[in-house]
Amino acid sequence: MAEQAQFEELARQLSAVGAVKRDLGRMLPPHCPAGSAAVLTLLGRHGDMRMSKLAELLAVDMSVTSRHVAHVAARGWIERHPDPADKRSRILRLTPAGLEQLHELSRRTTHLLAERLADWTDDEVAQLIRLMNRLRESFGDCRATQFRHPASVPAPVVEETTRTPAST
Repeated sequence: MAEQAQFEELARQLSAVGAVKRDLGRMLPPHCPAGSAAVLTLLGRHGDMRMSKLAELLAVDMSVTSRHVAHVAARGWIERHPDPADKRSRILRLTPAGLEQLHELSRRTTHLLAERLADWTDDEVAQLIRLMNRLRESFGDCRATQFRHPASVPAPVVEETTRTPAST
Protein backbone atom coordinates (compact mmCIF):
# COMPACT_ATOMS: atom_id res chain seq x y z
CA MET A 1 0.00 0.00 0.00
CA ALA A 2 1.19 3.52 -0.76
CA GLU A 3 2.69 5.71 1.94
CA GLN A 4 0.80 8.62 3.53
CA ALA A 5 3.07 11.12 1.73
CA GLN A 6 2.17 9.55 -1.62
CA PHE A 7 -1.55 9.98 -0.92
CA GLU A 8 -0.95 13.60 0.10
CA GLU A 9 0.90 14.22 -3.17
CA LEU A 10 -1.87 12.46 -5.10
CA ALA A 11 -4.43 14.76 -3.44
CA ARG A 12 -2.37 17.79 -4.53
CA GLN A 13 -2.11 16.47 -8.08
CA LEU A 14 -5.83 15.73 -8.27
CA SER A 15 -6.69 19.24 -7.13
CA ALA A 16 -4.36 20.51 -9.87
CA VAL A 17 -6.53 18.65 -12.39
CA GLY A 18 -8.93 21.55 -11.85
CA ALA A 19 -6.56 23.70 -13.91
CA VAL A 20 -6.81 21.19 -16.76
CA LYS A 21 -10.62 21.20 -16.51
CA ARG A 22 -10.67 25.01 -16.53
CA ASP A 23 -8.48 25.05 -19.64
CA LEU A 24 -10.84 22.58 -21.31
CA GLY A 25 -13.77 24.77 -20.26
CA ARG A 26 -12.20 27.83 -21.87
CA MET A 27 -12.36 26.18 -25.28
CA LEU A 28 -16.16 25.87 -25.04
CA PRO A 29 -18.07 28.25 -27.30
CA PRO A 30 -19.62 31.16 -25.37
CA HIS A 31 -23.14 29.98 -26.20
CA CYS A 32 -22.42 26.52 -24.74
CA PRO A 33 -21.34 26.73 -21.09
CA ALA A 34 -20.04 23.70 -19.19
CA GLY A 35 -23.47 22.69 -17.86
CA SER A 36 -24.92 22.65 -21.36
CA ALA A 37 -21.95 20.71 -22.66
CA ALA A 38 -22.45 18.16 -19.86
CA VAL A 39 -26.13 17.73 -20.81
CA LEU A 40 -25.25 17.16 -24.46
CA THR A 41 -22.42 14.77 -23.56
CA LEU A 42 -24.59 12.66 -21.25
CA LEU A 43 -27.44 12.47 -23.75
CA GLY A 44 -24.93 11.53 -26.44
CA ARG A 45 -23.40 8.82 -24.24
CA HIS A 46 -26.54 7.39 -22.63
CA GLY A 47 -29.28 8.21 -25.14
CA ASP A 48 -32.76 9.51 -24.44
CA MET A 49 -33.62 9.89 -20.76
CA ARG A 50 -35.86 11.51 -18.21
CA MET A 51 -34.83 14.71 -16.52
CA SER A 52 -34.55 12.86 -13.18
CA LYS A 53 -32.00 10.46 -14.68
CA LEU A 54 -30.07 13.39 -16.14
CA ALA A 55 -30.02 15.13 -12.74
CA GLU A 56 -28.69 11.92 -11.20
CA LEU A 57 -25.93 11.61 -13.81
CA LEU A 58 -25.02 15.29 -13.46
CA ALA A 59 -25.08 14.88 -9.65
CA VAL A 60 -26.92 18.18 -9.28
CA ASP A 61 -30.33 19.30 -8.02
CA MET A 62 -33.36 19.16 -10.34
CA SER A 63 -33.56 22.97 -10.40
CA VAL A 64 -29.99 23.18 -11.75
CA THR A 65 -30.75 20.43 -14.26
CA SER A 66 -33.88 22.31 -15.37
CA ARG A 67 -31.83 25.45 -16.07
CA HIS A 68 -29.30 23.49 -18.12
CA VAL A 69 -32.07 21.72 -20.03
CA ALA A 70 -33.89 25.01 -20.69
CA HIS A 71 -30.67 26.48 -22.09
CA VAL A 72 -30.01 23.62 -24.52
CA ALA A 73 -33.68 23.36 -25.48
CA ALA A 74 -33.82 27.10 -26.27
CA ARG A 75 -30.95 26.59 -28.70
CA GLY A 76 -32.73 23.68 -30.39
CA TRP A 77 -30.15 21.11 -29.24
CA ILE A 78 -32.66 18.85 -27.46
CA GLU A 79 -36.32 18.03 -27.65
CA ARG A 80 -38.60 17.22 -24.73
CA HIS A 81 -41.21 14.57 -25.49
CA PRO A 82 -43.92 13.17 -23.20
CA ASP A 83 -42.84 9.93 -21.55
CA PRO A 84 -45.22 7.19 -22.76
CA ALA A 85 -44.87 5.44 -19.38
CA ASP A 86 -45.66 8.59 -17.37
CA LYS A 87 -47.31 11.52 -19.15
CA ARG A 88 -46.18 13.90 -16.37
CA SER A 89 -42.52 13.25 -17.23
CA ARG A 90 -40.55 14.28 -20.28
CA ILE A 91 -38.00 12.32 -22.26
CA LEU A 92 -35.01 14.37 -23.38
CA ARG A 93 -33.58 13.65 -26.82
CA LEU A 94 -30.76 15.19 -28.83
CA THR A 95 -31.81 16.90 -32.05
CA PRO A 96 -29.68 16.90 -35.20
CA ALA A 97 -28.49 20.38 -34.17
CA GLY A 98 -27.62 18.98 -30.73
CA LEU A 99 -25.64 16.15 -32.30
CA GLU A 100 -23.82 18.69 -34.44
CA GLN A 101 -23.01 20.78 -31.35
CA LEU A 102 -21.85 17.65 -29.51
CA HIS A 103 -19.55 16.77 -32.41
CA GLU A 104 -18.14 20.31 -32.36
CA LEU A 105 -17.47 20.05 -28.62
CA SER A 106 -15.76 16.70 -29.13
CA ARG A 107 -13.66 18.10 -31.95
CA ARG A 108 -12.55 21.06 -29.81
CA THR A 109 -11.74 18.86 -26.82
CA THR A 110 -9.82 16.36 -28.93
CA HIS A 111 -7.88 19.16 -30.62
CA LEU A 112 -6.92 20.78 -27.30
CA LEU A 113 -5.83 17.46 -25.76
CA ALA A 114 -3.80 16.59 -28.86
CA GLU A 115 -2.16 20.02 -28.73
CA ARG A 116 -1.36 19.90 -25.00
CA LEU A 117 -0.16 16.28 -25.05
CA ALA A 118 1.78 16.52 -28.32
CA ASP A 119 5.02 15.59 -26.57
CA TRP A 120 3.50 12.47 -24.95
CA THR A 121 3.96 9.06 -26.55
CA ASP A 122 0.97 6.94 -27.51
CA ASP A 123 1.91 4.56 -24.69
CA GLU A 124 1.91 7.41 -22.14
CA VAL A 125 -1.53 8.57 -23.25
CA ALA A 126 -2.82 4.97 -23.11
CA GLN A 127 -1.31 4.55 -19.63
CA LEU A 128 -2.99 7.76 -18.44
CA ILE A 129 -6.34 6.54 -19.78
CA ARG A 130 -5.93 3.16 -18.05
CA LEU A 131 -4.95 4.75 -14.74
CA MET A 132 -7.75 7.32 -14.85
CA ASN A 133 -10.26 4.55 -15.59
CA ARG A 134 -8.89 2.52 -12.70
CA LEU A 135 -9.04 5.55 -10.37
CA ARG A 136 -12.65 6.20 -11.37
CA GLU A 137 -13.56 2.53 -10.84
CA SER A 138 -11.91 2.60 -7.40
CA PHE A 139 -14.27 5.38 -6.39
CA GLY A 140 -17.32 3.63 -7.83
CA ASP A 141 -20.46 5.66 -8.31
CA CYS A 142 -19.48 8.86 -6.52
CA ARG A 143 -22.99 10.24 -7.01
CA ALA A 144 -24.46 7.66 -4.67
CA THR A 145 -22.07 8.03 -1.76
CA GLN A 146 -22.13 10.59 0.99
CA PHE A 147 -18.98 12.40 2.05
CA ARG A 148 -17.61 11.00 5.25
CA HIS A 149 -15.48 13.19 7.44
CA PRO A 150 -11.98 11.72 7.83
CA ALA A 151 -12.58 11.32 11.58
CA SER A 152 -15.47 8.95 10.82
CA VAL A 153 -13.40 6.79 8.47
CA PRO A 154 -11.94 3.86 10.35
CA ALA A 155 -8.17 3.82 10.56
CA PRO A 156 -6.44 1.03 8.67
CA VAL A 157 -5.61 -2.02 10.74
CA VAL A 158 -1.91 -2.39 11.27
CA GLU A 159 -0.72 -5.71 12.50
CA GLU A 160 1.87 -5.49 15.20
CA THR A 161 4.66 -7.96 15.25
CA THR A 162 6.15 -9.17 18.46
CA ARG A 163 9.85 -8.55 18.63
CA THR A 164 12.10 -10.87 20.47
CA PRO A 165 15.37 -9.66 21.93
CA ALA A 166 17.17 -11.49 19.12
CA SER A 167 15.24 -9.54 16.40
CA THR A 168 16.00 -6.07 17.74
